[in-house]
Amino acid sequence: MTTDLHEARFAAVLDIVLASGARTVLDLGCGDGALLLRLAETPGIERIVGIDQSPSALAALRRKLETVPAPVAAKVSLREGTYAKPDPCFSGFDAAVMVETIEHIDPERLSAIEHAVFAALAPALVVVTTPNADFNPLLGVPDHRMRHPDHRFEWGRARFGAWASGVARRHGYRAVLHDLGGSHPVLGGPSQMAVLRRTATPSSPT
Repeated sequence: MTTDLHEARFAAVLDIVLASGARTVLDLGCGDGALLLRLAETPGIERIVGIDQSPSALAALRRKLETVPAPVAAKVSLREGTYAKPDPCFSGFDAAVMVETIEHIDPERLSAIEHAVFAALAPALVVVTTPNADFNPLLGVPDHRMRHPDHRFEWGRARFGAWASGVARRHGYRAVLHDLGGSHPVLGGPSQMAVLRRTATPSSPT
């Protein structure tokens, strides 16, 4: 099921990014590049920057990039570090993707992430996916545990929706929510996605 769910996430995010016409993409929390490489192989996408805090994940991704055609690898640049501290050179990108990353962030740092991504970098499109805690009982996850030991939190659909709506309202975006990996009539899907499209001209970063 995990592999199928990963595939469902990647397919959904790719579809949204491609439908938007984005040519430049930030992969925030790119890991070892499972999604980044698919983006790089996609015609029409011209530049991708992957940012991650894990040196080992980025090293694995660099090894993978050595095996792909040179024109594909040439689209990609990598940066080790946190995207909570935005680099002005990454502002103005068409899209940013945050796939299964926010749940690894301490809740008290979410406001810094929000400012960095939606106020400072301000891409036209941001796609965020995260586990749906409402679905955990169907996965056999006890109430006192989370799906992964590195998760700092897991949100149900109402909490995730409130976060996405608040971010959109504060920064001039419109948020649309989607279930991923199927949709239980009461609990939703095992994962969930927020698609945020900018509706207002961003102010200058401070």
